Amino acid sequence: MKLSDLITTAPITIQCHDNPDADALGAGYALYTYLRLKGCDTRLIYSGHLQIQKTNLVAMIDLLNIPIEYTKMTKVNGLLITIDCQYGAGNVTLIEADDVAIIDHHQIEITNVEKSEICSFLGSCSTLVWQMFLDAGFEVNEFPLIATALYYGLFTDTSQFAELYHPLDKDMRDHLHIDESIIKRLKNSNLSLAEIEIAGLALIRYTYNEVYRFSLIKARPCDPNILGLISDMMLQVDTVNTCVVYSELTNGIKLSVRSCVKEIKASELAAYLTEEIGSGGGHLEKAGGFINQKLFEKSYPGLSSEAYFLNRLDSYHKSYDIVDAGTYVMDTFDMPLYQKLPIPIGYVETMKLLPPHTPAIVRTLEGDIDITASENVYIMIGIDGEVYPIQKDKFERSYERLSSGFVLDDAQYFPSIKNKLTGETLLLKDHVQSCLARGKVQIYAKPLTRVTKVFTAWDKSKYMYGAIGDYIAVRSDDPHDIYIIRGDIFLKTYGRI
Repeated sequence: MKLSDLITTAPITIQCHDNPDADALGAGYALYTYLRLKGCDTRLIYSGHLQIQKTNLVAMIDLLNIPIEYTKMTKVNGLLITIDCQYGAGNVTLIEADDVAIIDHHQIEITNVEKSEICSFLGSCSTLVWQMFLDAGFEVNEFPLIATALYYGLFTDTSQFAELYHPLDKDMRDHLHIDESIIKRLKNSNLSLAEIEIAGLALIRYTYNEVYRFSLIKARPCDPNILGLISDMMLQVDTVNTCVVYSELTNGIKLSVRSCVKEIKASELAAYLTEEIGSGGGHLEKAGGFINQKLFEKSYPGLSSEAYFLNRLDSYHKSYDIVDAGTYVMDTFDMPLYQKLPIPIGYVETMKLLPPHTPAIVRTLEGDIDITASENVYIMIGIDGEVYPIQKDKFERSYERLSSGFVLDDAQYFPSIKNKLTGETLLLKDHVQSCLARGKVQIYAKPLTRVTKVFTAWDKSKYMYGAIGDYIAVRSDDPHDIYIIRGDIFLKTYGRI
């Protein structure tokens, strides 16, 4: 669905979910402003049993001049757009309308509404609205209050950016020109004495696993930022390596995840805990997620949330092997030899983008990669947008340069690179060239039967994650060049010799 599909001469009502949060307010306000600028007769409303009382939300409405109305109406004329929620779902009051549209970033619950834009992989609905603005050619930075509202929506819905994991969320955060003074005011209006009490009570009722050194904490229903505060405090305990703090809400379970060991990415653990019943992700050390109540009850009938988390955490720690490519000797006896197929892939010479020795971040769908620009460092881009660095000498031995550019068809996200010193972001699609494997790229590979985490020779601090069905590979000419290849990509790009 595009924003142009919402333009109408009929009245438009934008409805936030009941008891709206900052993301619903920010996304709703931004969409309201856009439609008003297009000449549409538009209102922004919410309903439910409770009116907005939380200090930071009252301040947000006041400082950003958000024209939201509380209503108990049961029917509206024209088009009704539910924002940050889905029409007919349990967290939003049902209001009859002539026509309905949905803009949301949660798990899909409603499938019978034709005008729908639901992107469950995004960290906030504000990001989705921003992306729709980009597609429509609308520059939100011309409206600082709108940019600030979207920024704060993402900030709060990702626990102060701790749970950012999709590159579009990061792109919006970096792109927006915000009013720093307003954001500072809102940050300092976030906690109440009652919420501090919730944190204190939760911390003294923890569960601890001595074998795997993880802690599990249940908190009373509260703002997601409180969960992050609790987990940050718990992780400072010297015997705790990972921590999960959760709270049961009316429509599901919100959780915050922390890790202080390189063998466990908080983002990966969050995704594991919410697999098939919600969504989760974030950073290496901080992450979070949400479990849909209906999916949880369907998948684990009769099981308490505490029992679920304890069982799931225990199974997680038993589920994987670790490989350190710098010291590990791969036994290739039973591993077939493969050769890269003649399929063009992309490459970028970092020195053509950045001055020498410039630190940079390559932003990909799988996460951010830290590099330093050098004559010897190239960036490779695979057929599905996967990215990895390669040394110049290895590139020259392995690939033949082509004169054409490189295009990714149907890619959800094309990688970009950000200069850490200047903050400038460059789109790699404007600079990438094609290359072809010379036929000398040979690897030993086999499918994984257990989850495997590989610390590669080029990155000792972050592991490559290999799921069951992915392939573990080692170059035939370098026994320490061990890495993971996604199963679907491997079958497209390698042939058995």
